[in-house]
Amino acid sequence: MTASCYITFPTTFFAIRAESILKEKGSRFKMVPVPRSISSSCGTALNCACNDLSAIRELLLNDGLEIEGLYTIEESGLKKPVAKELSLDDLESM
Repeated sequence: MTASCYITFPTTFFAIRAESILKEKGSRFKMVPVPRSISSSCGTALNCACNDLSAIRELLLNDGLEIEGLYTIEESGLKKPVAKELSLDDLESM
């Protein structure tokens, strides 16, 4: 099983601002459409390695950026990917 981590934002403005902040800091990430297993609405999410999620979250929050949610999606072959919303406790254990 492989897992990917995602950060969602309340508006496109925050997603674009996050991209700008993280490019400036040299972080590794990718902007992607919000996966359907997270939300059926349109939008942009930030995809990153799960072991980078906590550091990226801190960078964004320290810059005053608003984050909507943190998620991990586990893909296991033929099954539909399952999204799990992460709590701060989950982040600490990563």
